[in-house]
Amino acid sequence: MTAEAAVFWVFAIVTVASAAVVVLARTLIYSAFALLFTFFGVAGLYVLLGADFLAAVQLLVYVGGILVLLLFGVMLTHKIYDLDLKTETQQFVPGVIVAIRLFVILAATAARTQWMGAARTPAPTTAEIGRLFLGQYLLPFEAASVLLLVALLGAAMIVRRRRDA
Repeated sequence: MTAEAAVFWVFAIVTVASAAVVVLARTLIYSAFALLFTFFGVAGLYVLLGADFLAAVQLLVYVGGILVLLLFGVMLTHKIYDLDLKTETQQFVPGVIVAIRLFVILAATAARTQWMGAARTPAPTTAEIGRLFLGQYLLPFEAASVLLLVALLGAAMIVRRRRDA
């Protein structure tokens, strides 16, 4: 087994095991922290695939934004409302049956797929994406940034408290 294959299996095992903890944990905090390892494992798999831009976006958006927001929401809601943040594992057997069927379908599909040879090595994609964003796709990139700015301002206006009310 090559070093790259060993690293792949480590990332794959971490991702699948932590995803199982996300689903099966009885405490919501444990699920959220296990989701952190799931996101890191997926980012590591992206790096192995040569998709460095996707790996960076995975870390910035999901780990840096969504997971932190989820953790703050869970922790602050727990203190405010004095909630018991335990999850119920309902319909465990049907979930296992669906998961096994999905695994069999994916394994059969992977077995029938003709994979490309290992002759092509992945190249970094970030520089090419940057060149395209600042070259050929500059106008759509700027239009999307203006649209996001307007959405952010609209959300701030909706959330802002009115003094006359």
